Amino acid sequence: MIVTEKLQQLQALFQQMERALIAYSGGIDSTLVAKIAYDVLGDQALAVTAVSPSLLPEDLEDARIQAAEIGIKHQEIQTQEMANPNYTSNPVNRCYFCKSELHDSLKPLAENWGYLYIVDGVNADDLRDYRPGIKAAKERGVRSPLAELGVSKTEVREISKYLGLKSWDKPAQPCLSSRFPYTEEITITKLQRVGRAEVYLRKLGWKNLRVRSEGDTARIELSPEQIKDFVLITELPKLVQAFQEFGFVYVTLDLEGYRSGKLNQVLPSELISN
Repeated sequence: MIVTEKLQQLQALFQQMERALIAYSGGIDSTLVAKIAYDVLGDQALAVTAVSPSLLPEDLEDARIQAAEIGIKHQEIQTQEMANPNYTSNPVNRCYFCKSELHDSLKPLAENWGYLYIVDGVNADDLRDYRPGIKAAKERGVRSPLAELGVSKTEVREISKYLGLKSWDKPAQPCLSSRFPYTEEITITKLQRVGRAEVYLRKLGWKNLRVRSEGDTARIELSPEQIKDFVLITELPKLVQAFQEFGFVYVTLDLEGYRSGKLNQVLPSELISN
């Protein structure tokens, strides 16, 4: 069975580490890594969550709850990527500067606390998309057990379900800065505006979604099969009013629907392939 084989491989990898610090966002990938690390290493595993304006408070609370359920030690640190103009100007390699800040913050902690390895939740599918943050992590010696062992996103969900993790079907939730088209400046106000809009939609029952921010316009992305129901069920005037109170002027619905990495479609194909 592929699930148990991949799980055993992951467990064997952590057995070789002795002590590990996990870059833990609370997403499905890093939660699985934290779970396996704790099951193998116990108190020699530590999950660390980076707190910044690009992380929803609700997602931070989920991370806390999940860590407590797993039993792993959990620390939070503040990262300062918003102080870096190379990040806030939102270039195509924005994620490189985000992960550089993250791992430049984690590395001294790992050294001071005696953790031999820093690991993250990058999976094998991530390697096929444009993810400049992966380069920043590799430059700093971070290991990616899921990617190393060829564990795909589907397999992450299967292993998570097998282990009884409640997060096994959790939608992907990258940082809020991913909601802006490249070169549009990122500010705390804009991040909060997007965050409030997405929480509003989640509370209405819509889960797999994005609110893309383009200037004063909010573009709602939902799974294609949900678009018809969304239009029929949602009180659109009420929704528009709420979004305008959050700070948007215009509210639109993307008729193509949600697709991971959609903002990367404007990038040259040779950049994505590299």
